[in-house]
Amino acid sequence: MSWGLVAAFVWLIVANVVAMLPSRDQHWTWAYVLIAVGIPILGWVTWQSGPVWGMVLLAAGASVLRWPVIFLWRWARRKGAEPAE
Repeated sequence: MSWGLVAAFVWLIVANVVAMLPSRDQHWTWAYVLIAVGIPILGWVTWQSGPVWGMVLLAAGASVLRWPVIFLWRWARRKGAEPAE
């Protein structure tokens, strides 16, 4: 197993532990930290292990951090629905 996959699995464990902790800001601070750390790890895994593992871990990260993904999707749909000026 490559070190990139080990780092990705540690990231997933940390993300799940953080989700179990109580938080006043509904975990948004941790979500930003996890996104900032997860993107380079995702690139590392994709580079080392190939695009299939990269897509698997992208799906796993999106399922863990689903609310930022949902808000990004809503924002993109609103931007696409606005009439061009």
